[in-house]
Amino acid sequence: MPKVSVCIPTYNRAELLNQAIQSVLDQRFEDFELIICDDGSQDGTPTMMASLADPRIHYLRHPANIGKSNNMISGFRAAQGDYFIKFDDDDRLTPDFLADTVAVLEAHPEVDFVSTDHWVINPQSQRDLVLTDANSARWGRTELPAGVVQDLLPTVFVRQCLQVGATLFRRSVLEAVNYMRPNLQNCEDNDLFVRLAMAGKQAYYLPDRLMEYRFHPEQQGIGRAIPYLRDKIAYLEAFKFPEPAIETIRQQRLKETQLLLGLRLIETGDTKTGTALVKAGQGHSPKKAQVGLALAKIPMPLRPAAFGLFRSLKPLLERS
Repeated sequence: MPKVSVCIPTYNRAELLNQAIQSVLDQRFEDFELIICDDGSQDGTPTMMASLADPRIHYLRHPANIGKSNNMISGFRAAQGDYFIKFDDDDRLTPDFLADTVAVLEAHPEVDFVSTDHWVINPQSQRDLVLTDANSARWGRTELPAGVVQDLLPTVFVRQCLQVGATLFRRSVLEAVNYMRPNLQNCEDNDLFVRLAMAGKQAYYLPDRLMEYRFHPEQQGIGRAIPYLRDKIAYLEAFKFPEPAIETIRQQRLKETQLLLGLRLIETGDTKTGTALVKAGQGHSPKKAQVGLALAKIPMPLRPAAFGLFRSLKPLLERS
């Protein structure tokens, strides 16, 4: 049996997937299996995979798209290693990732998973030090001490310091919490970390940058925002925390997400659902909610321009 199972879920990214696979094959630590779970790609992914002869690589292809978290679950179920990592098909591991994270889990049997910091790479696969430093600071990793993580729930829910793609888990621990929830396209990683924290699991933080996370244009835009916000609401509604301070943050974030989704839906013409969400989230920003409800009354042909004006005035609303 391999010591580590590495899973890369993929969909229509043959060129980037090839880089992700190569980053695994370049590991100093070689006792691994690599599972590629393909969510029905229609590009050159099957042909590219057929050209790979390394016996450690296993290709699991779904004939049709079954959804992001369902695809990841299929890869996890196929895993046989003691340790498990999932990272995305547009990202890469550095050559030291497995060796260094396995060493932590071997030396600390009380630790359930180990997370590292990571580089940001641009669409040209180049490391960006400025964005990397800003990203590490934004998500609290510059202030997170190395070693066993204290207060895991605030770390993963409030500050959201850790990243699943830069984390090696004991597979048995993931089995204990049923790994990913099915039928999620977004926020499935946040959801997993929160469930692990609430189950009393223990994390270790390794501040070395041992993974490369890609920033690219398709992460932006209203088409991406609406499904993301829907899933974020489902994620936030799935929990109720016993700690009053953390529960207050959850409720605040839920209201903010309801408001943001409501505004997006009004902008795209789903006025009824959007209006209901804006009203549900109006406690986050009464002024934005008032503007959103007013914009909902504008005929659709004029709404894009009206929302453009609203965005130009957004800094004023946030200061008032």
